Amino acid sequence: MKITVGTFNLNNLFSRFNFKANISAIKSGTNVSYFFDAADNFKYRKFQGKLLKPKSHKKTLEVAERIKDMNVDILCVQEVEDIGILKRFNKDYLGTDKYPYVVLIEGNDPRFIDVGLLSRYPIGPITSWKEARFKDERGTVFSRDLLQVDILNEARSKRLFTLFNTHLKSNFISRFVTDIEAEKTRIGKRRQKQAFAIAKIIKSVTRPNSSFVLVGDMNDTPDSVFLEEFTKDAELSFTNALANMEEIGEMNHTKYPPTDHFWTNRFSPQAGVFHYNLYDQIWISNALLDNLNGAWVSRRKKVGGDGSDHDPVWIELEI
Repeated sequence: MKITVGTFNLNNLFSRFNFKANISAIKSGTNVSYFFDAADNFKYRKFQGKLLKPKSHKKTLEVAERIKDMNVDILCVQEVEDIGILKRFNKDYLGTDKYPYVVLIEGNDPRFIDVGLLSRYPIGPITSWKEARFKDERGTVFSRDLLQVDILNEARSKRLFTLFNTHLKSNFISRFVTDIEAEKTRIGKRRQKQAFAIAKIIKSVTRPNSSFVLVGDMNDTPDSVFLEEFTKDAELSFTNALANMEEIGEMNHTKYPPTDHFWTNRFSPQAGVFHYNLYDQIWISNALLDNLNGAWVSRRKKVGGDGSDHDPVWIELEI
């Protein structure tokens, strides 16, 4: 039996209409008023003073078409606001019967972006590790969550493998930060702690011969010193399943092309300087190494991205 497993950062799949209307901005000043029919019949969300708006219909369609083209059995997603929008996206954009099983648990992100899962296969127990903490620190370990989901066979009589989906610390640096290099180091160390926590958690809930898959937006490269916790423990033994991935499709011409196809995210820290990184990753346990049939990345057409600034990746397993 062949099963395909993928991951895709959907880039701000928000559901809200602010104040149950489409308000484009928060206006400041003494002469601005908002009126409502019912005093308790509205809400809005903002981040750093800005309204969080729904993803445009055009971009949502583009993301949906990319998912349809992938046609994977299980898709882990990041940057989704809530279970409601994920279910509605599944029904309205992917088709009612595309993925009968939908999972999302609210995480820790102040921008309200969560991790979730769409599956054609039945699911078993679901665990959120969003409340994981280090004893010597205040606050939670994960910026979003580490979502753990058991994937079952169609008869629900057997666990095929366990999926772990996460979205590690962002590389975003506020314009108010004066020491950029120190902030980069702080962010990297935070991501390193999250990787350490992931390794510790997975080791605590699996055995050396367990079948599991870790996916997500790691916001770092597989060979980064900040992700070395994924490979340093011989008993845990993660393997990068995308090491030999193939590229499907081709990005339109750009003045600053990548040097290879091992990337899913493109960004420019300054004009004329572009970085291409494999931020979206899939790691598998040793028990699944012989089951790996292949790995792929679906390449965007537009340089800036087709509905998302990330490109999806997936693998095929023989179970």
